[in-house]
Parts: sequence; C-alpha cells; structure tokens
Amino acid sequence: MTTAHWSKDESKVDHFYAVVRVIARFWIWFFFERVEIRNPQRVPRMGPVLLCINHPNNLIDSLLVGAVLPRKVHYLATGALFRNPIIARFLVALGVIPVHRKADNPDKVDRNTEMFAACDAAFDRGRLIAIYPEGATHSEAHLRRIKTGAARIVLGYEAHAPGRLTVVPVGLSFEARKRFRGRVLVSFGEPVEVSSYLALYREEPKALHTLTVAIQEAMEREVVHVERIDTAALARAVEALYRGELEHELWGERGLAGWQIDPFELSGSIPDAIGRFRKRDPELIERLWQRILGYHAGLAAYRLRDEAVRTRLERTAEPHRVARSWQTIAGLPLFSYGAAVNFLPYYLPGWLAGRMSRRQTDYATIRLLASVVAFPLFWALETALVGWAVGLRWALAFFCSLPLGGLIAYRYLVGTGRLRHQLRFGALLLTRAQEARRLLAERREIIGELERARRDDLEGREGTERVK
Repeated sequence: MTTAHWSKDESKVDHFYAVVRVIARFWIWFFFERVEIRNPQRVPRMGPVLLCINHPNNLIDSLLVGAVLPRKVHYLATGALFRNPIIARFLVALGVIPVHRKADNPDKVDRNTEMFAACDAAFDRGRLIAIYPEGATHSEAHLRRIKTGAARIVLGYEAHAPGRLTVVPVGLSFEARKRFRGRVLVSFGEPVEVSSYLALYREEPKALHTLTVAIQEAMEREVVHVERIDTAALARAVEALYRGELEHELWGERGLAGWQIDPFELSGSIPDAIGRFRKRDPELIERLWQRILGYHAGLAAYRLRDEAVRTRLERTAEPHRVARSWQTIAGLPLFSYGAAVNFLPYYLPGWLAGRMSRRQTDYATIRLLASVVAFPLFWALETALVGWAVGLRWALAFFCSLPLGGLIAYRYLVGTGRLRHQLRFGALLLTRAQEARRLLAERREIIGELERARRDDLEGREGTERVK
C-alpha cells in the first residue's frame, strides 16, 4: 500500500459524514463554553491510525473527537446499537464498526472475527479507527482498567503490515459533566510504540497483556484526575475552595488574563499535591478533610454557596458593587426577553435527562440530543407565530435574535444567582451574626492551612531537586 493511495483515500470525506460533523460541531459549540484541544498534530493526517480513548460521557465522547479531527473517524461500537434497522443504517453510513460483546450478544461473540477483519481492511485503506478500551462508559474520575481488545487489533494488524499503524492515546476530561456551558479538554498523547511487542508476541502471547498495560499508561497521562477515588473526592473539595485563590494569584503575580489560565492544569496540580501529603503527613489530610466537611455542613444549613462567603472575605469595593447593581438593572430587559423565548427549549431537555438517565454518564448525552430537537422545534414554532402576527421581516429578525438572547439570558442568570447568594449571606450577617462570622472564620482558616501546606510542598520539592 503506497502513501499516495492513503492520501487519496483520506482526502475524501463523504458528504453524509461531513454534514453530520458540521451539525455535531455546532451543538458542541452550543453545549460547551470551551473545548480545549491539545496536540492534535499527533494524529497523522494520512495512513492507518487507532485512537484509544477513555469513555467518561457516553455519546458526547464520540461527538467531541469526531468534531475536532479533520479526518473521518470510524468508531467501534457495541453491536446492540445495530438491532434497530434505522439506527443500523445510520451507523453504517457513518462508518461505525460493530463489536459483539458477551454481555450484549452472548450468541454472537464468534462474529468478532468479522470486526477484526473489518479493522484490518480499514487500516489497509489508510483509515482512522477509534476504540474505547475500557469497554463501557463510566462516571469515575479515573481511568478504569482497559481490556485487551485494542492490543489484539494492534498486534493482529502489525503481524501482516509491520510499522504502518499509529496508535494514539486520547484523554477526555470534563470540568462538570452535567453543567450546561461547561469546559472540556481533548488531549492527544504521544503515539505508543508497538513494533517491539510483535516479536515478543510471536514468541510469548503474554505480550498482549504487556501492550495493554502500555496503552493504559499512555491514556492515563492524557486524562486529568487519574488518582484513586478517595483522593479525588478530597481534591474536588479542595479545588472548589482554593481554585479561586490560585487564579487570583496568577492574575496578580503573572499578569495572566482569564483566558490564559488553564483550568485543567490547576485541577491536575491539586490531587498531585494531596497525593504527596497523604504519604508525608496523613494527619494533615485527615484534619483538612474534617474541616472542609464541617464548613460544607454550615453552608448547607443556611442554603449558601462558598462563593458568597469568599466574596465577603475579599471585601469587594463599594464602586464595583454599585456598578454590578446597575449592570443587573440594565440587563434585566434583555434577560427577560431571552428567558421568555428560550425557557421551554432550555428547561425541557434538562428535565427529560433527569427523568430518563439511569447512569450519570447518560445525563449529558440525553440532554444534548433532546436540545438538538427542542431548540430548532421551539424556535421554528415561535418564528412561525411571529411571522403570522407581524410579517416575514420581523420573523427573520426574531429568529436571528433567539440564540443570542438565550446566551445573554443564561449569563445573566448565572450572575444573578451569585448575587442572590451574596444577599442571602448578608441577611445572615444581620440576623445571625455569630453563625455568619463562624463561616467566615472557618473558610479563612481552611485557606490559611492550604496556603501553609502549599508552601511546605513547594519547599519540599525544591529541597528534593537540590539533593538530586
């Protein structure tokens, strides 16, 4: 197979896939505030490629990877999806390759020889295949132990076409799975070197497990939060309290703007530090955890958010508070309009996802798919009503205002939510001053302890580096 043949094959993305990708890109842009893509150049522009991806968020994962890559992605998907003839035709048109898992189709496991043959044929034509080696989607923050399917595909193809296949690990990290307009990181890792495993595999089948471990480690390097679950729980609590202080430090000391601060890098540094302190000072970790639990219990008792307490401690200047109040008043008409025309298509998908989700990983997928139907449907109905009432020109202007009005209303709602909690905390200061001051003191002491721990951690790492 020549490189020229691969280039010709891959330069042509069929029209159906191209249209589906355009639609997916729009809804990814609409659903997420920010999609950060790291090192996409590690995916070759032509030739056979296998992407090994973690699977934290159901269908959203496939939409994301397909949306950020210029090449057509042929996914491996459970054969259970092909039971419906209409869905099966759609998936086949997109180039999806069925995998018959024992849990889904115990009578069809022997048909997986067809899957391996289909993968080999796709690689021979220079195509890109994506696999989720964990086997199923899950809500844990860490990477599950992967199965041997990816290694079997790699070694099977490497046996008859040595050196042609590129294996690229991919990490998907979501800042918050259920939050509308959240952030997500798509990170492409260094290709996994596989040629050395082939000779070993021919002599000893145990190489299959060795390559599987190598792929798992490569994937873990691209996933934020790969630590143990107990460490991850504490890390999330610390991040919720302390990330604002870290961001303010970056703004002040390094002069970085908000868009220059990498939220995933901050998120990754916190569990790393907790892991080091767990070994060095376990009593500190236990004490910190108990204090955070007590502080959160106090917030819950008065239906407050940490942000309201933090804002009070920062003592925002009076002119800024006045300016924000005027912005709130001036933005009220725009919010009212945007909320009125977008309330139902925004609310119904979330309500439906909450009722239908059996697992945490189902929520975002159901909400996105419901939004794909709800927003165009309601916007079309509303535009038709406006056109019937006042004419075509006004209807077109109204239709163009719908998405912008929705985004303005959403941002306004987030801002007024913060203001509401600040007012609630102000009322607590007036009615139960002792309880409010206790929350302020508790947060101040927790942040002080975190600051001391960070300084100790920094000094310890600098000392270790000097010794080396």
